[in-house]
Amino acid sequence: MADPSSYRPKPGQIPDSPGVYKFRDEHRRVIYVGKAKNLRQRVANYFQDLANLHPRTRTMVTTAASVEWTVVSTEVEALQLEYSWIKEFDPRFNVKYRDDKSYPYLAVTLNEEFPRVQVMRGAKKKGVRYFGPYGHAWAIRETVDLMLRVFPVRTCSAGVFKNAARTGRPCLLGYIGKCSAPCVGRVTPEEHRDLAEDFCDFMAGRTGTYIRRLEKDMMQAAEEMEYERAARLRDDAEALKRAMEKSAVVLADATDADLIAVAEDELEAALQIFHVRGGRVRGQRGWVTDKVEAVDTSGLVEHALQQLYGEERGDAVPKEVLVPALPEDTEAVSQWLAERRGSQVSLRIPQRGDKKDLMATVQRNAQQALGLHKTKRASDLTTRSRALEEIAEALGLDTAPLRIECYDISHLQGDDVVASMVVFEDGLARKSEYRRFQIKGFEGQDDVRSMHEVIGRRFKRYLQEKERTGEWEEQAGDTPATGPAPTGPAPTGPAPTGPVPAVGPTAEDAEPREDDGRPKRFAYPPQLVVVDGGQPQVAAARRALDELGIDDIAVCGLAKRLEEVWLPDDDDPVVLPRSSEGLYLLQRVRDEAHRFAITYQRAKRAKRIRTSPLDDVSGLGETRKQALIKHFGSVKKLRQATIDEICEVPGIGRRTAESVAAALASTAPAAPAVNTATGEIIEEDDGGSS
Repeated sequence: MADPSSYRPKPGQIPDSPGVYKFRDEHRRVIYVGKAKNLRQRVANYFQDLANLHPRTRTMVTTAASVEWTVVSTEVEALQLEYSWIKEFDPRFNVKYRDDKSYPYLAVTLNEEFPRVQVMRGAKKKGVRYFGPYGHAWAIRETVDLMLRVFPVRTCSAGVFKNAARTGRPCLLGYIGKCSAPCVGRVTPEEHRDLAEDFCDFMAGRTGTYIRRLEKDMMQAAEEMEYERAARLRDDAEALKRAMEKSAVVLADATDADLIAVAEDELEAALQIFHVRGGRVRGQRGWVTDKVEAVDTSGLVEHALQQLYGEERGDAVPKEVLVPALPEDTEAVSQWLAERRGSQVSLRIPQRGDKKDLMATVQRNAQQALGLHKTKRASDLTTRSRALEEIAEALGLDTAPLRIECYDISHLQGDDVVASMVVFEDGLARKSEYRRFQIKGFEGQDDVRSMHEVIGRRFKRYLQEKERTGEWEEQAGDTPATGPAPTGPAPTGPAPTGPVPAVGPTAEDAEPREDDGRPKRFAYPPQLVVVDGGQPQVAAARRALDELGIDDIAVCGLAKRLEEVWLPDDDDPVVLPRSSEGLYLLQRVRDEAHRFAITYQRAKRAKRIRTSPLDDVSGLGETRKQALIKHFGSVKKLRQATIDEICEVPGIGRRTAESVAAALASTAPAAPAVNTATGEIIEEDDGGSS
């Protein structure tokens, strides 16, 4: 690990003009590229006290061995040079969006004598007009098949075209009217190029002109009693309309825009782009990236704009780019986009209307893409195995923790304090093992005491199960009962007693079970307990285990702010590498525990808010409670009613009315509140709540 002070530039050596800088490692490889309005201020920030740097920035500057810079005249030039260097050097500490597939485009080869319509992937070529990208190639082929009725442009390969020209016979599409057959001279090169350009104009969103022209020609043919031609023109117009319907209208004003949304967490970010042309979604794509540098949403957007438009020119850069957050230097990025398009580009955040609604849709797609990416990553067996091994190595465990339990505390300002326990076995969530706890030992907000109580209660149950099944005196090293090993993670201690089936049991069948055949709730101990929090929570969990005499279960905590792993009795955290699969798994376990806890806490709070004195009346269902409230208007007025008045409510008998009156009388306020300044009584107002 290098000391940044060893290569820090001398004071005044760095210019205070715009520019781009590169950090290199000891092997002279470029590991980070950045740009700045003022090089002196930006570069100097990297050489402050390491404790003040973001962990990712700290890792970068201690990996680097030198820094160099290039001065440019404008911030736009700096943006362009930064993009070029990132593309050239592929620095390991720069955000780089990656994709797991190559999106197909609808391409028209205007650089050929006889332009061809086809599906293309990969790098874009000069002189080729592209539309898309599309999610699937078949979507392009369906659209093209409909449009060839009206724009019979060549779609065949060079070999087929040359063979048709040699034999003087067109291909099948030429015979059925879906190709103008320039190969055999049915149209001139100029006429065929006009067809190709009309095709491009229609795909670019200029649709109304062609449909109106076809409908006008159809009416004229009908007036001249050329009914077959009129029917053909009608079918052509319908084909174009169907081709348009394949792209949903999302913006009524025929807008050309790209909408970019970002979904992110501490480690990764997913990006989704909707390409809207002529008010219709013409294409969609998505990228995922590791957050290898300290970057916020605006930084992610800026990197995305560079990657999205760095190789584009002209109409490929839309008039409008809608983003969730503006880049730090919005003016320079907007000017750079305008130079690439050749005209003004609006870069902004949608605030209202259809564009804001569509941005919400793009955002949902980004969230789903991030979730899907994490699911795919977590489901890979090799990745899970590596994650467990990394956790074992980082925490000094003898074996990989095949069963991990994570605990989280949730409350709202000290009310409705609850806890969650989630279980991951072999790196996968086992939701049937999840448990919820209400904090019973005290009232108020104290996450440390709450964690101590929950861990204590959970492992008391575990010890009770061991005692009940006769495992109390046996040690973890004892030989388990003979028979096939279960496929799930092995519990600490011997296997459950009882007959062994002839066929090896599954993980669920191997579980100890209650007398009614259901799995026991706290039968298996984990190899690792993870708590959501830092040193205090970890110490509380360890203390709870020590009080029960349990010393063979590892404990750690994951602090959310910097994703640091804390161990009992250690003053310094364990910092796993940013790209560590082990850190990713711990984060996923912690986030799942948080989700499970807050879901329970919200449900508990909602139930408490909905409580009513009528809930304690035996035999009074929800329908009759609502009828009482509707009849009297509020609980306060119902409390003032006589038994005879309550009996007037449909469905309420005298015995029920007496129970209601008794329940409300027992919960009546002791005395009215008085405003001490004015002496007036403050009326109770329970509204219509029930």
